[in-house]
Amino acid sequence: PVEAAHVLGHNQLVGYFLPCKIVVYESNGNVKIGLPKPTAMIGLLDEPKLISIAEDIEKILIAVLEKSK
Repeated sequence: PVEAAHVLGHNQLVGYFLPCKIVVYESNGNVKIGLPKPTAMIGLLDEPKLISIAEDIEKILIAVLEKSK
């Protein structure tokens, strides 16, 4: 929520990308966990400050997903 408020303060259009989507599903007997990369989504707005924030958020989310394996 803190990061969401931070990026919304820069550009309200970021609201279209919130909250971060995480998908869990089974495929061929394996559990898959994934998410659209925040950098790809924010990249649509072409604002360097927001891209930097998205990179940080993406690293955190990927680390959380890696721990869940």
